Amino acid sequence: MSKKISIVVSVYNEELGLRQFYDHTSQILKDASANTGWDYELIFVNDGSKDGSLDILREFAAADDKVVVVNFAANRGHEAAMIAGIDQSTGDGVVCMDADLQHPPEAIPDIIDKFNQGYDVISMVRTARADAGIIKKITSAAFYHVMNKMSKANFENNSSDFFGISRRVALVLKNDYRERVRFLRGYVQNVGFKKTTLEFEARARVAGESNYNIRALVKLALNSICNFSDAPLKMGIYAGVLSLLAAFILVVYSIVMYFIQPDMPQGYTTLVIVLCFMFGVLFMILGFISEYLAIIFAEVKNRPIYIVDSIITKDGEELK
Repeated sequence: MSKKISIVVSVYNEELGLRQFYDHTSQILKDASANTGWDYELIFVNDGSKDGSLDILREFAAADDKVVVVNFAANRGHEAAMIAGIDQSTGDGVVCMDADLQHPPEAIPDIIDKFNQGYDVISMVRTARADAGIIKKITSAAFYHVMNKMSKANFENNSSDFFGISRRVALVLKNDYRERVRFLRGYVQNVGFKKTTLEFEARARVAGESNYNIRALVKLALNSICNFSDAPLKMGIYAGVLSLLAAFILVVYSIVMYFIQPDMPQGYTTLVIVLCFMFGVLFMILGFISEYLAIIFAEVKNRPIYIVDSIITKDGEELK
């Protein structure tokens, strides 16, 4: 019995490049199937697109029995789209990737080869990124450095949402990792099992603009930190110790200056600096506590990660 690879593609307002992605990826999958014996399915998850992406996906499904379209009832975000595709997948291996061709489909045969070698997790690591400026490169490197310092988990530098997982890892994600506030690439890299890495060069987007703005990236970074580390909650202890040390130094300084220059007025500037520092630390700690409380609140409500409007295949559209 032949094995199957499931390709999960998150789609949000990608109408300009969808056809190019489908044509290119389908041809690579057909060639890979002929060379490796692995069958394939191409799962597109329409994450509430507001352009013509859904109509194009319907065209793909009507013409190709390898295509499955999971259509969300509303936009739920990239993380929800990826886990929805994994939930829908039936393959022995699953590959998650974006629809803008920044994640090269040419790497799929190499991922299949790693599955054949017995690996359960294949992390794709960027060696270069065509559309990334120096600031983006620095912030990306800093993010993974901070995550590895703050968390007991291990994160591959420059890893991405382009990865491969075996069927048993997919089942773990389906059954156990069901948080509402998610960081899927972190789960994949730290779920265990036999893992390896492959390198790739991220190309420029084939069309359109990235849906990740600064606000979305900051939100992702905060969710990632709060999902994998409790270090921010301990900042209060460290800040308290530092404040006590600073207060002790200030007391010693004040006593010494009293005897050296008894008529010298007390330092207004020093007082302002200390107050600003203390309130800055306090509000930062409160901000992190609020973020953790927001995550707890989201989990307690136990609302669905995503809501599917319909599943579209060559056989038709099935409403959910």
